[in-house]
Amino acid sequence: MPSFDVVNKIELQELDNAVNNVKKEIETRYDFRNTTTEIDLHKGDLRITVVAADEMKMRALEEMLHAHCVRRKIDPRCLEFKEIEATSRGAVKREVQVKEGIAKDVAQKIVKAIKDSKLKVQGAIQDQQVRVTGKKIDDLQDVIALLREGDFGIPLQFVNMKN
Repeated sequence: MPSFDVVNKIELQELDNAVNNVKKEIETRYDFRNTTTEIDLHKGDLRITVVAADEMKMRALEEMLHAHCVRRKIDPRCLEFKEIEATSRGAVKREVQVKEGIAKDVAQKIVKAIKDSKLKVQGAIQDQQVRVTGKKIDDLQDVIALLREGDFGIPLQFVNMKN
C-alpha cells in the first residue's frame, strides 16, 4: 500500500548558516558597534542564545534571525522565543528554542484532520512523525494538499513516499 510520512525537520546546517550570517551582519552594522551582542547556536539541544545590550537591539536581532532563516528556507514558525531576561552585566538575554519533530497533540490534530476529510486513508502516529497510508496515490496527494492548507502551528514536510 502506498504511504508517506509527515514530519517536521530542520536542516541543522542551514540553521547554523543563518546564525553565522546574523553574526556577520552584527559585525558590519553601525548600531551594534561597541555593544555586547552575541548569538550562539547550541546544536546539542537545538537552542539559540541571544544576548543584546537592550531590548531594542534584541528586537533587531530577532528580525535579523527571522530574515536570515527565511533566506535559508527555514520556516520561522519553528523558532520559539522565550521570555527576555536581564543579565548581570546590564544586558538582556533570550533563549530561542528550535522546534523539531511533531508533538503528540499536534500529531493528533493531523490525524483528526485526515479522518475528518473522509478520504480512504489511515493516519498513524509514530514517535515524532505521522505515517499516512492508503490504497491510491491520488488520495495521498489529496491528503498532502489538505495538510498544506491547514495551520498546525509548525512547518510540515512530506517525505518517504512509497508505492
